Amino acid sequence: MRRSLALVLVAGLIATVRAQELKLPMKEGSVRFAILGDAGTGGSAQRRVARRLAATHAIYPFEFVLMLGDNLYGSENSADYARKFETPYKPLLDAGVKFYAALGNHDDPSQAFYKPFNMDGKRYYSFKAPNGSVRFFALDSNYMQQEQLTWLEKELAASGSDWKIAFFHHPLYSSGERHGSDEKLREQLEPLFVKHGMEVVFTGHEHFYERLKPQKNIHYIISGAAAKLRRGNIGDSGLTEKGYDQGYTFVIVEIAGDDMHFQTLTDRGETVDSGVIRRQAEETARAVK
Repeated sequence: MRRSLALVLVAGLIATVRAQELKLPMKEGSVRFAILGDAGTGGSAQRRVARRLAATHAIYPFEFVLMLGDNLYGSENSADYARKFETPYKPLLDAGVKFYAALGNHDDPSQAFYKPFNMDGKRYYSFKAPNGSVRFFALDSNYMQQEQLTWLEKELAASGSDWKIAFFHHPLYSSGERHGSDEKLREQLEPLFVKHGMEVVFTGHEHFYERLKPQKNIHYIISGAAAKLRRGNIGDSGLTEKGYDQGYTFVIVEIAGDDMHFQTLTDRGETVDSGVIRRQAEETARAVK
């Protein structure tokens, strides 16, 4: 009965998604994915975002989802994995959408062995997009030790991909009044990102959405409100290009050639941010609203 109701709700949302304007070009051969941060509560907000995400997938068939940590809040037994992941995202999992997880501060490292998170037993890893010259680097920002930094530099140097995209939990730059920028982590990671041409970094931890002004030619996007929300928490740091802390959000992305199109949606289907990040190897990259 509950599953049938969920399917009815998703079907109803598909109609509203069709009615709204999706701003992504859906070009042939592009790389399409979604972003979820701080999603694993098992609560009503997570379910609403999950239904909206599934409805969006019905008309914008992205191939995979990046999970930015805090994938499961609280206990992590088999029933929790079902309630906080498998059940909310069942329509996507049934459609063959893959999820790639990074660890947050509320996550047990044993999540790395949970097959649907595609971590292959590793706290940090990289993978190449199914098509296109795009490589993703999942980091464990809870324990940024020299071993991980050495691995990252080696992976970045050997990548050869046009697009290098990192995703992890704690933001290097943030206007959040609760947490803010992780300056120690920035000291460790930013030199490697700059040296090896990292284009975009996705993080969570802050329970809002924030796209920051490019820092040293790198674009930083925080998306940590897929199930938890901290209203009014974006402060006046001078770093914010676009911020939204009044509702639950997720991001859909499409990379086509040198352009990364993005659109940030709420659980009600409202667009709160969209634009294009253009890959520019020698010039300052730019984000356009």
